[in-house]
Amino acid sequence: MSAVLKSVGLTAAPAPVEPSVLDHRALRFLTAGSVDDGKSTLIGRLLYDSRAILADQLDTLEKRAAGEAIDLSLLTDGLEAEREQGITIDVAYRYFATPRRKFIIADAPGHEQYTRNMVTAAAGSDAAVVLVDITKIEWRVRPAQLLPQTRRHALLAHLLRVPSIVFAVNKLDAVDQPQAAYEATREALLAFVREAGIAGVAGIVPVSALRGDNVATPLKTDWYQGPSLLQLLERLPTTQERTAGELRLPVQYVARDAGEQGDGTGHQPRTFWGRIAHGSIRAGDAIQVFPSGELSTVAQVHRAGSTVASAQAGESAGIVLDRQLDISRGDWIASPGSLKTRQRFEATLAWLDTEPAQIGRKYWVRHGNRWSQARISAIEHRLDIHTLQEAVATELAVNEIGHVVIEVQQALPLEAYADNRIGGALIVVDPSSNRTSGALLVR
Repeated sequence: MSAVLKSVGLTAAPAPVEPSVLDHRALRFLTAGSVDDGKSTLIGRLLYDSRAILADQLDTLEKRAAGEAIDLSLLTDGLEAEREQGITIDVAYRYFATPRRKFIIADAPGHEQYTRNMVTAAAGSDAAVVLVDITKIEWRVRPAQLLPQTRRHALLAHLLRVPSIVFAVNKLDAVDQPQAAYEATREALLAFVREAGIAGVAGIVPVSALRGDNVATPLKTDWYQGPSLLQLLERLPTTQERTAGELRLPVQYVARDAGEQGDGTGHQPRTFWGRIAHGSIRAGDAIQVFPSGELSTVAQVHRAGSTVASAQAGESAGIVLDRQLDISRGDWIASPGSLKTRQRFEATLAWLDTEPAQIGRKYWVRHGNRWSQARISAIEHRLDIHTLQEAVATELAVNEIGHVVIEVQQALPLEAYADNRIGGALIVVDPSSNRTSGALLVR
């Protein structure tokens, strides 16, 4: 098993959920896979079967179909370039609901050129549905071989700590022996998952997005007795922010409350806003500011324009302190003595730029809301997604994943990505082109 994967930390496969304890919060999930695997059609089918399409949209699709079957992929492929080329380019977000749950879907591009968009969609997702086009697999030859993009997207979802991964084996209607094709593909997926050490696989579901088989309506067959894709999604847990433990709040915005009374020194109170990454905060709590190290006490906590008793991880909150401190965007507010800074660290790097990642080259990195200069001081190895073995590398090409050593100009309060998805993640930006070049996951 690759050390690159083991270092990130694994999530346990979700246990079966009893109906009495179903998670009714909105599930954010992304669809990923290779080009023409049917991602957009699958989402269109979910929207169509759940009656989440507006009447005018449906009327337009029916007129365009001119008596033929409706092209459901048009519901998500909204850009003109997408319709012209027949591929998904940008991440398309769609919303729908069933009587049991609400959903937020991100349709991620399948082309290698747009892998960066898939990484964007994976951030904050509760689940990933990786489509496998059964017509592209030589399932009559055992063991069957998966497409590189299927392997890459599953690995990226795992590395980005998407809690639940579902494989949807699509286009059952296009093969003459659906049972044999599904079983061969399922064996290949299970072998890949075991070899890669990917945890959190919630299911391998056979579907036909075009015809609607086993998407919302369960498949009526002797060889598959499991849930439909929608039934499985209704039972998946949402990501639980860690509300216990030390406070972590990256400051995003500083508001000067002009309408409030001053503190008697001529200063008007300021509110420090941000999304709590870890722990909780309430009035009276002691805090420490990074990088100044100043200590203070919380006087008030605001949320959604109102003063509240407390706020916790996953919520956007504003904090007013009992005294004036020099705090700006990019600073961190934390429990006293809990932040440990590092100037040199190891990380897993998913490279997304056409210009390769090079040792010694300087980049900008963003951690929380703070920008800092950094350079790659070493590339320990890259991950071969075909063999899942570590390979010697002096640079990382587009869409490659590697283990690197990073040096930043200013020490940052970093945590392992396995422990904190916000405190342990950084984006890499090319200073000459301003392109987002990579994603760093702290080891």
